[in-house]
Amino acid sequence: MKRFNSILIANRGEIACRVIRTAKQLGYRTIAVYSDADAIAPHVQLADEAVRIGPGPVGESYLLPERILEAAAASGAESIHPGYGFLSENAAFAEAVEAAGLVFIGPSAEAIEVMGNKAESKRRMIAAGVPCVPGYEGHDQSDETLLAEGAKIPLPLMVKAAAGGGGRGMRLVYDQADLANAIKLARAEAESAFGSGELILEQAIIQPRHVEIQVFADSFGNTVHLGERDCSVQRRHQKVIEEAPCPIMTSELREQMGRSAIDAAKSVHYRGAGTVEFLLESSGAFYFLEMNTRLQVEHPVTELITGLDLVALQIAVAQGELLGLEQADIKLEGHAIEVRLYTEDPSQDFLPASGPVELWQPATGVGVRIDSGICSGQGISPFYDPMVAKVIGYGPTREVARLRLIAALKETVLFGTTNNLRFLTQCLEKQQFIDGLSTTAFIAEEFSDTDLADPLPAFADAAVAAVLALQLEHRGLFQRALGVSEKLKNWTSASPLVSRKQYQFDDLIYDLCISPEGKEGYRVSAMDTGESRTVVVTLVELKDTRVDLLFDGKRLTATYKTPKKGQLYCSIEGRSAFFKDLIILDGLVDEAVGGGRVIAPMHGLLLDVLVAPGDQVVKGQVLAVLEAMKMHYEITAEIDGSVTEVSAVTGSQVATDDLLIEIAAHEDSVE
Repeated sequence: MKRFNSILIANRGEIACRVIRTAKQLGYRTIAVYSDADAIAPHVQLADEAVRIGPGPVGESYLLPERILEAAAASGAESIHPGYGFLSENAAFAEAVEAAGLVFIGPSAEAIEVMGNKAESKRRMIAAGVPCVPGYEGHDQSDETLLAEGAKIPLPLMVKAAAGGGGRGMRLVYDQADLANAIKLARAEAESAFGSGELILEQAIIQPRHVEIQVFADSFGNTVHLGERDCSVQRRHQKVIEEAPCPIMTSELREQMGRSAIDAAKSVHYRGAGTVEFLLESSGAFYFLEMNTRLQVEHPVTELITGLDLVALQIAVAQGELLGLEQADIKLEGHAIEVRLYTEDPSQDFLPASGPVELWQPATGVGVRIDSGICSGQGISPFYDPMVAKVIGYGPTREVARLRLIAALKETVLFGTTNNLRFLTQCLEKQQFIDGLSTTAFIAEEFSDTDLADPLPAFADAAVAAVLALQLEHRGLFQRALGVSEKLKNWTSASPLVSRKQYQFDDLIYDLCISPEGKEGYRVSAMDTGESRTVVVTLVELKDTRVDLLFDGKRLTATYKTPKKGQLYCSIEGRSAFFKDLIILDGLVDEAVGGGRVIAPMHGLLLDVLVAPGDQVVKGQVLAVLEAMKMHYEITAEIDGSVTEVSAVTGSQVATDDLLIEIAAHEDSVE
């Protein structure tokens, strides 16, 4: 095979940073590619060289093979690492890379082609004797055939895109009457995400564990597995928590699943890193789900328990080297748990979010690893997947790993855009997870709407925020003043100084009075909140983004950021909130959006607008379909009424909170 000394990473975000780090440690020259939306992204800064490949939308940059190859030619790159997502499982791209005289750090185009298509891979696995879920994976893709075949499969059944993965192009059907619409939606989403509307149908395995086997192979036919990962905790068929090893795995079951995974890899003459995914029932029966012909998002947990660098192994195999590992060489030590940090709103059905990164401050500590692709001052773009980082806890036992991970999550801070940090901690603290009994139904079973709702800040947090905000204001005033001694702070010859802060969260208003107490302390009293409570907050040391303080004598550390006057992000022991001082902001409170005003829940492309002025609609009726962050979302009416105005235009880009449709409520729908 052709040798190489430079690597272009055809990706972005945390995986691009991850690959670049190992490649640089091994002495390779690294080349990043970036869109206009990623011009200041960390992966651009980390690489030795960076090449612009187009505008922000993926269809105009990261998904264009010709732009990647042009960047490789311009930079003199000799190989390409695809990361995951984007073009990583595009057989035509792998073929084009090799045709251009470059080395593709991944499997052959033929292996990608077979395994990248759920229908073809399932047919191949059946032939290889790998256990598969009953269903339909035929070539005839007409609606009539899919409906007829679906009628033969016991309910519930799953409609899946044959190409791609990540939960896109998937619909779970409990009623045959819903099958036609599920096929329509899955096909549309699949065509948009993967350029192919081919579907398969499968009997849905209810409440299984999602267990995958990491395989590795070289060009000489040597193939091993590196143990399993449990990826059962998911939302919208996308993984949230992964761990290795699987909590219920036995040596016998690992050997059986490992052998099936190796058989699957060998059936397509696999080369490099790959993952064979299975559904595991409580009975111990397991079924082939798919094979990912690339590095997985969750590969760090395997690295931590095996001591292997999978990116380094990928590069070595791509250089034509022997794998140098026998199955007996693979030892699994300790336990690792990874969580995916998404910019999304768990309280709104995990709706993706985009916006600024006011402050990104990842945790540090023993047994903690964080792979991220963001930095303070950057923006979270609506054009890409909302996963921005992975937080991993490792320890000699599962419980040590879990506790270290919880501590890391509470220390980690992401201000500016809604995210799932609190939800991840909630998952790790659920008894079902602690007992290692989570299945793919975990989130549905363990979380109610109340659990997922954002909790209102407590009086204690508001008191700390008020004192911190006041102290920052004082510091700003002293910095602008000339010849004023710090000793004059809080001094007055008249009555005691009293400052006021007012914060509102839904119907809860904290009206706070703050007065000096001692040298660096402040007494905070609540007014008109139903709580006749007073506390003393003493600032011990104020740093740029952190403050050490005493709250009624208890030592605390808070992380903060002030994006604008009167605004303060504050995180205390993992509890984060955004405080807006209504007094500084002239008492203006954001108007609530009524149920008759339909607004865009996020940035995205309007694929379809289904109503016009004068139409009568009912609560729950689909009004429009929005594409954002590679997913399709149905925007529904919140009330019964008559459409009075439609601002939305099919095919247009909309921003978060843009007004799309106005509905005049029917009298009987007004409470």
